[in-house]
Amino acid sequence: MNINIGIKSDPVEYRYSYEWLFEILNRCEVQYMQLGSFFELYFLPDDYFHELRDIAGKYNIKIKSCFTTHRELGGFFTGNIHFEKAARRNYERYIEVTSILGADFVGSNPGVVYRDRIHLKNEGIECYLKHMKELMHYAFYKGLKGLTIEPMSCAAEPPALPEETSYILGALDEYHRKNSDTVPAYICGDISHGYADKDKKIIHDNYQLFESQLPYMCEFHFKNTDNIFNSTFGFSKDENARGIVKLDRVRDIIDGNEDKLPLDELTGYLEIGGPKLGRDYSDCKLEEQIVSSFAAISETFNMVYV
Repeated sequence: MNINIGIKSDPVEYRYSYEWLFEILNRCEVQYMQLGSFFELYFLPDDYFHELRDIAGKYNIKIKSCFTTHRELGGFFTGNIHFEKAARRNYERYIEVTSILGADFVGSNPGVVYRDRIHLKNEGIECYLKHMKELMHYAFYKGLKGLTIEPMSCAAEPPALPEETSYILGALDEYHRKNSDTVPAYICGDISHGYADKDKKIIHDNYQLFESQLPYMCEFHFKNTDNIFNSTFGFSKDENARGIVKLDRVRDIIDGNEDKLPLDELTGYLEIGGPKLGRDYSDCKLEEQIVSSFAAISETFNMVYV
């Protein structure tokens, strides 16, 4: 199994340039980036993304995937037609951006059901599925390889439970098999996502959910967390001391389920928010956090680290 290593671009948002990040990735011999969304992305002209692709290429970086950062495509679950239309319009634009960048996949978490309207969750799921089926055609037309879905960690953000994941991915897989002019839907997993209820009781730990999602998974996020999946962080020595994610166990789970994976390669992206944004004493620590996390990942996943 070929496991690629990359980074999601979130921690540089409104902090450093992409060139700054590309230089670090190039030095660490990390080839892949997942472009996280930012507020201006949906309005910037095509030329910007052609330029970004060219700049990445000069650093030997491939933007292989795109994924939301701010839950901004969740309007399918609000029960509000205006939010629904905005989510659809912006998802189409994200597909266009992904195509310009030459990336393989684009995706998001499906959306958020308002907690005071949790009874509308099933309606939201069906609304989401309707739009996703149509978007699978548009992504095929734009030359993508797939759309991705990230399972989350609470009842208000489906899919969180294995049965929700199976239902949503099963419905989309069936539609794809019946329609040759569509791309498949895959999971973008997260090794820090588990499910704890309102009393902080662990219903499914992060390893159980990760393993259950592997039959649908084409990519995932490297991220550390605490024992109730509350805060998230990286893999420096200090962070590993307080985190619960053991990278060797993640590798063992992948290796033990290799025959279940839908593709011949799997890409893991380091996804960290970085230190406090907008402080002179904290922004300067981002490089150290990125490099130390890649160092830890390299010990288990045999990436080349310099």
